[in-house]
Amino acid sequence: MAEEKHHHLFHHHKEHEKPVEAVYSETTYGSDGAGGYYKETDAVGVYGIPNEDYENYEKEKKEHKHKEHLGEMGATAAGAFALYEKHQAKKDPEHAHRHKIEEEIAAAAGVGAGGYAFHEHHDKKEAKKEEERAEGKKHHHLF
Repeated sequence: MAEEKHHHLFHHHKEHEKPVEAVYSETTYGSDGAGGYYKETDAVGVYGIPNEDYENYEKEKKEHKHKEHLGEMGATAAGAFALYEKHQAKKDPEHAHRHKIEEEIAAAAGVGAGGYAFHEHHDKKEAKKEEERAEGKKHHHLF
């Protein structure tokens, strides 16, 4: 029976990964003068990065993306809790001071989590730039 390929949603296997090298070519078309046409293809070059390095860069980008999303979720949760405590301070005037303190702590935690998410976003962009440098892409800086 023919070999079956299984595509899994979360687990990727090496057979599905980007190839190590890719050949790009230029194709030209022309006429031979006698009413016939020809097609000529020349291999121009080979580019790519070693598969091991590619896997490392991909893993690093994925890790930073995951941590960035965790930071975003933390900021959202802390912000929601701060709003809840603000509401509780109005609703429960007997313990309003405690609720205001907890609101401030939750707000500070939200700012910290947002800063962490921003930091991880920066690291993810840096990992992408490292991957592009390894591939040989050039970056043009204006300043």
